[in-house]
Amino acid sequence: IFSAENYSQSCVWRQHNPHLTNAEVSVFEVNIRFVGGLLSAYYLSGKEVFRRKAVELGEKLLPAFKTPTGIPWALLNLKSGIGRNWPWASGGSSILAEYGTLHLEFMHLSKLSGNPEFAQKVMNIRKVLNRLDKPQGLYPNYLNPNSGQWGQHHVSVGGLGDSFYEYLLKAWLMSDKTDEEGKKMYYDALQAIETNLMRKSSNGLTYIAEWKGGLLEHKMGHLTCFAGGMIALGADGAPSDKTGHQMEQAAEIARTCHESYARTALKLGPEAFRFDGGVEAIATRQNEKYFILRPEVIETYMYMWRFTHDPKYREWGWEAVQALEQHCKVEGGYSGIRDVYASTPNHDDVQQSFYLAETLKYLYLLFSDDDHLPFDHWVFNTEAHPLPVIRKDKTDRPNEVE
Repeated sequence: IFSAENYSQSCVWRQHNPHLTNAEVSVFEVNIRFVGGLLSAYYLSGKEVFRRKAVELGEKLLPAFKTPTGIPWALLNLKSGIGRNWPWASGGSSILAEYGTLHLEFMHLSKLSGNPEFAQKVMNIRKVLNRLDKPQGLYPNYLNPNSGQWGQHHVSVGGLGDSFYEYLLKAWLMSDKTDEEGKKMYYDALQAIETNLMRKSSNGLTYIAEWKGGLLEHKMGHLTCFAGGMIALGADGAPSDKTGHQMEQAAEIARTCHESYARTALKLGPEAFRFDGGVEAIATRQNEKYFILRPEVIETYMYMWRFTHDPKYREWGWEAVQALEQHCKVEGGYSGIRDVYASTPNHDDVQQSFYLAETLKYLYLLFSDDDHLPFDHWVFNTEAHPLPVIRKDKTDRPNEVE
């Protein structure tokens, strides 16, 4: 809440210094970190300034949707309203995890502002996706916002794809399970992921590979480790014959991700790990051996604890706490590490903002009672900002939470 408050004050200040807003921002990052943070601050505190600033900032993002298809640009100049895509993204494409990770926040913006435009923008994204052919039922990471056609047929449940799938499931949960379209899209996508991307190593570790035009790369990113928690969260809503199977899958992914930590010198996981050439759950490339305080493995432990109460998830979380304290704590906070396989940590001197927003919050919740931000009332956005379920029978009041 403090950071959201500071942010609102800086917004007020910028209105009197409008030249400062002539800056290009990531629509996705501003949405999940700032809009999401302001929405949470409002629902947790009831303070009107947070609602007002969330809506104001949401309105600033709307010009990003001015494309022939309504698929938003990745980058937006807040002053001019001119958008563009990342120059490296497949022929000017928008990225699945970016345009697909606006839904939760935009539904709340419509609810809090009375302006249906926010909801219309994100529902239109689904319309575009639903009329496209999906290779093997999979969603490629790249989509051209001008033509409405897929870019390269790369598929990932890690970076570039990850939170799109998370938001399909959470959109259904956040709608009080009324968003049937979101539900169907999620379970269909999960089935395609299981068939095409989920594999078991020769020693029995389940992992989610990356798909490149039909060929599998047997690599799993730290980012992909969120999927254990996602699958556990969705298992209860699956067809009854699938619930147990999905909980097993979630537990297997949690175990694999724990192994990626356990097999390093510092007991902190690498950015990506591989399953080839006799190697299992280990980073083989120097540029994949770093740890930047990411939350996904701990996020999965938290969900698995909530749904199973198996003490091993708290034990695994405590191992991570001890490693963070021992190897990442520095005078000014906590630092990432350049090589988790080196016995002495070489710090990168950066404390990512998601360390506070996500990693520490999920650790706190892992060791809290289940009625602290209970899942039947709250859904976490992909930056771990809690948003209330929108009840079908009544309007939500902001909650005064102790």
